[in-house]
Amino acid sequence: MIPLHVHSYYTFLQGAVSVDDLVKKAKSCGLTALALTDTNSMHGLIQFAKKSKEASIKSLLGTYIDDPDNKENYAIFIARNIQGYADICRIITTRKLKDDFSLVKLLQDDFPDLFIIIRSLELLKKIPHRKNIFAELISTPKEKRKTRKLYEYCMSKGIECIASNPIYFLRKEDYIIHRTLTAMKDRGTLQNLNEDNLVDEEYYFKDPQRLQSNWKKFPQVLNNIDYIVENCKVDLELGEFKFPQYNSPSGEDSFSFLWRVAFEGLTKRYSSITREIIDRLKMELDVINDLNLSDYFLVVWDILREAKRRRMMTIGRGSAANSLVSYCLGFTEVDPIKYNFYFERFLNKGRHSPPDVDLDFSWKERDEIVKYVFERYGYERVAFISTHVTFRARSAFRETAKVFGIADGEISQMSKFIPWTDARNLPEISKLFPEARSLKLNHEPWLSIVNIATRLANFPRHLSIHPGGIVIAPNQITNYTALEYAQNKGVGLIITQPDMYGIEDLGLVKIDLLSQRSLGVLRDTLKQLEVNSLSNISQRRMEIYPIPDRG
Repeated sequence: MIPLHVHSYYTFLQGAVSVDDLVKKAKSCGLTALALTDTNSMHGLIQFAKKSKEASIKSLLGTYIDDPDNKENYAIFIARNIQGYADICRIITTRKLKDDFSLVKLLQDDFPDLFIIIRSLELLKKIPHRKNIFAELISTPKEKRKTRKLYEYCMSKGIECIASNPIYFLRKEDYIIHRTLTAMKDRGTLQNLNEDNLVDEEYYFKDPQRLQSNWKKFPQVLNNIDYIVENCKVDLELGEFKFPQYNSPSGEDSFSFLWRVAFEGLTKRYSSITREIIDRLKMELDVINDLNLSDYFLVVWDILREAKRRRMMTIGRGSAANSLVSYCLGFTEVDPIKYNFYFERFLNKGRHSPPDVDLDFSWKERDEIVKYVFERYGYERVAFISTHVTFRARSAFRETAKVFGIADGEISQMSKFIPWTDARNLPEISKLFPEARSLKLNHEPWLSIVNIATRLANFPRHLSIHPGGIVIAPNQITNYTALEYAQNKGVGLIITQPDMYGIEDLGLVKIDLLSQRSLGVLRDTLKQLEVNSLSNISQRRMEIYPIPDRG
């Protein structure tokens, strides 16, 4: 059997197991399938699906949705198919974006492409009973009384039950990591930690044989796990490009239109077009066509064309400068033929990720062009991309020291000597870095602080916004990813839950529209020069042709 209630560290500041360690543990236990159900989240789901596939483990993609009015009421949703995955993305988005979200109201609707697992007896009594809804039975000592009552109710109502062992950490001794993360989340200390915010210390990854032994008298609750595993099949088509289609004004196909636009740009760029230039353009366009990237280039071209129509100061940079097509479409201003730039550095048939064209705009105009992208391609298809801010050495040390109750001043005195490095270096930091030589971390409480902080290496701390990345989906974006606010609920921009790497794995197009202060300064300087020149001309005319005194 497999655990169906699994929280990775993407249950931010609560789950205490990385996706990598979770998959490795499942592999070592001989599991052929594994589920991930982070709280109100799919932040790590793409990474989980990718890692599971690499380990030849079937991934069950799910989420744990709690009710904002009663955290004890929750439902676990597991996707049966790709439509169920899209349902999960939309459910999470609704949970994150809607102030009036109600789990009871949500569960009135039928979700035939999802398996739904519910623990709360109160919640079960308020919703319709359907074949895809199961009651969750947990066998830990603290849960026995609640489990017995839930089981009796389900037997009387004909509701199927399923055995579960919630997982928040790998080993029982990792409970201290969960306690530490929860204290951080509550902005408190380990000494005054609210026990109601902690999960059961038995919520660790137990061997499947132990779980089977716990439920040997109730084989049906184990068989129901096998039933769910067998009936879940979700193919995210990771690595396959999913670009928005560019609808050309002439109605011709994207590659034909790209050919025409590129050749028009070629005639403007070169006064004399040689066979070498024609062959280079044809070669690049053939590669673009083979990789199905025509729509991507046309979308970028469309954005730049609009920016230039609005007289915005903009320029492309990066490896796109190696491309003649980019030069002809106006992405860059450097002639790759003249400087003998290699196109393969930018794009080649062996590349498995979308090309990366960075477009710089004035910091005063970037928001305007971003608004154009949202309006042109649809608010339901466009979103900003998130960044997952993780614990590094200094942040892990500071946050852990806080929950130990160390005063801020003392923490600052110590942490200022810790360089910006991986938290895994903390135990040897005084030996590895000269600036940290004065740190004495081999006695308490610093020794315990370092031991825990080291184990937080690369754990997600919070979400931020990618500095320039936006994503455009071929259709409704919540078919591919869940969304949430970048800041507190109801405030800030809407971002994707996966970061740029997850978005890239999904095959969605990421376009970097970057804000450059220097371009704004240059634009203002040119504008002021123009104003000053006109002013000087007017003044000169006044000197030559003075206005007569009509007094």
